[in-house]
Amino acid sequence: MRVMGIDPGLKATGYGVVERGLDRRVRALEAGTIEPNPRNPLAGKLVKIHQHLGDILDRQKPDVVVLEKLYAHYAHPMTAVVMGHARGVICLVCAQRGVAVIEESPKRVRKAVVGNGNASKEQTRRVVANYLKIDPASLTLDASDALALALAHAGRGNP
Repeated sequence: MRVMGIDPGLKATGYGVVERGLDRRVRALEAGTIEPNPRNPLAGKLVKIHQHLGDILDRQKPDVVVLEKLYAHYAHPMTAVVMGHARGVICLVCAQRGVAVIEESPKRVRKAVVGNGNASKEQTRRVVANYLKIDPASLTLDASDALALALAHAGRGNP
């Protein structure tokens, strides 16, 4: 089973693809960050996310995509609006390719992967890198969060 995790954002969208073999071992296939040009208008940023994720989906052919649930602090309501644009494009590109999307909360994923739902992004990166035998310096925080999303789903034995 192949699982792709996505940590959405307009500044940086992290992604990570893992594969769970018949022996139940999980290995990383690809991870990275899509970083649209900050000077581009909103539409240009969304196009870049759509194109790059489309290329990754076509190449990796995941069985499922695990998307981080939207969380917005009440003091920053515009964050939710802006994040909704990125999430909408992600859902669209997955639907265009017939890939199911599952949403997971960051706390639930960190609890499953790190053992602490309030773990920091840095702690999450260390645990993910150690588990997958990846150099932590090669992972952005967004890519390691995306890998954590994929690991949590693959580790549950979900189809």
